[in-house]
Amino acid sequence: MTTVVACIDGSIHAPAVCDCAAWASLRIEAPLMLLHVLDHQRYPVPGDYSGNIGLGSREHLLEELTALDVRRGRLALEQGRHMLQAATARVVARGQEDVELKQRHGDLAQALRELEERTRLLVMGKRGEERHDSDRSLGHQLERVIRHIHRPILITPQVFLPPRSLMFAFDGRPTANKGIEMIANSPLLKGMPVHLVMVGAETGAAWAHIRRARQTLVEAGFDVLTAICEGEVERTLHNYQCEKRIDLLVMGAYGHSRLRELLLGSTTNKMLAVTDTPVLLIH
Repeated sequence: MTTVVACIDGSIHAPAVCDCAAWASLRIEAPLMLLHVLDHQRYPVPGDYSGNIGLGSREHLLEELTALDVRRGRLALEQGRHMLQAATARVVARGQEDVELKQRHGDLAQALRELEERTRLLVMGKRGEERHDSDRSLGHQLERVIRHIHRPILITPQVFLPPRSLMFAFDGRPTANKGIEMIANSPLLKGMPVHLVMVGAETGAAWAHIRRARQTLVEAGFDVLTAICEGEVERTLHNYQCEKRIDLLVMGAYGHSRLRELLLGSTTNKMLAVTDTPVLLIH
C-alpha cells in the first residue's frame, strides 16, 4: 500500500479531487495515481450485432451500429486522456510531481479492486458525472466503491480546502478503535485538533471508551476535545460539526448490517449527503 489513487471523471468535482489528492499525497509523502475509468454502461466496448436477426434488422444498419460504438469509444478515450493531462497539470501546480496516469475501460469498483494492494488512500468526488450537485443523494459509483474497497476513502465536496481540524464520530466499536489507531499513526492528520464525539447516553462505559481513545491520540501528540451528546445520530453529529466549524469528518463506513440499513437507513450515506466538508471513511 504505497499510492494515493484519485478517481478523475468529467464531473464538476474533478478539480477538487485533484486538489484533495495533491494535498493528501504530499502530506503522507506518497506517489499519486490519477485514474480514469470509462464506464462500460455509458461507453460499451464495440458490440457483436451478428445475432440480432429480429424484426427490422438490416446488415448495413448493424454495421453502422458497430462503427458508431467504435467511434464513441475512441472519442471517450481521447476525452479521458485530455482529462488526465489537465489533472496532471493541476496537481503538479500544487507541488505533486510524482504522478502516474492510468486509464481503464470497464467497471470503476472492479478497477479499484485490482489496484487495492497498491492503494494507501483513495480520493473521490462526492458525486460523479451522473449527478448534479443540487442532488443530495450519492452517486451510485461512490456507494459501490465504499462497500467494496477496503481502504481509507477521502471524499471531497465540489470545492476542497485543506482541513485544519477534524471530528471523529466515535462509537467504541472495533472499527472506531481502528480509526483511532489510524489517526494516531498517519501523517495525513498530524497537527490537527481532534474532536472526539460520541452520540448516546453519558454512561460510565461510554466515558471509559472515550478516555481510552483520547489517551491514544494524546500520546501521539494530538490536542483532543471530547464530547458525548444525546440525540439523533446524524443530526447531532452534523450540528456539532457546524457549531465548532470543523473542516473534516472522519467516520467508519457502513457499521451496521445491510438489513438494518434497509430498515433504518445508513448513517454513512446520511452524513455524506448533509456535510459540505471532506469526509474520510475508514473500514
